[in-house]
Amino acid sequence: MTQQKSTNIHWHAGNLSREERWGALKARGCTLWFTGLSGAGKSTLALALERELFAKGYQVYVLDGDNVRQGLNANLGFSPEDRAENIRRVGEVAALFADAGLITITSFISPYRADRKRARAAAKDRFHEIYIHAELDTCERRDPKGLYKRARRGEIPEFTGVSAPYEAPEAPELAVDTDSLSVEESVARIVGYVEKNFVITRAISTA
Repeated sequence: MTQQKSTNIHWHAGNLSREERWGALKARGCTLWFTGLSGAGKSTLALALERELFAKGYQVYVLDGDNVRQGLNANLGFSPEDRAENIRRVGEVAALFADAGLITITSFISPYRADRKRARAAAKDRFHEIYIHAELDTCERRDPKGLYKRARRGEIPEFTGVSAPYEAPEAPELAVDTDSLSVEESVARIVGYVEKNFVITRAISTA
């Protein structure tokens, strides 16, 4: 658990309720936490899902691992400690986005169950873990960034799946097997899950 260093601070409640925000956007805010090995298809599916949901009229945003490390988390590396802090920060940001009413898609390897559990705690019942699964040999064959080849040559230390562990989800809300499903089939499955669980089909009472 992260130690809070700030003192004399108080939570200020807003003048808009969560129900009002969600009702205006026609969807319950949520965090769709994509986790899986590099090359499993997380970023590809996240961006395709974002486009599909946006086309349907929903407010949606992707927090991508590489993008976040160029700004918010630019000072973090890939040691276990830095990975934990990377996921902690993203979990808190995603929880805020979800509270505001956005369908928030995160695309991070997030290899450790403890870190994902902490992200879940930040978003509470708005957190839905989606396991983007592909076997290691499939990911290595795809290797879109050439990272596995570099890791096998010892050029990238602590690379997940090669020289660092990946702890697969034990009970994800949804699992998508990209070994057997196409991008289109995978996106359709996730869209169905979103529309079943988060789309508001009637007004939310704010009384």
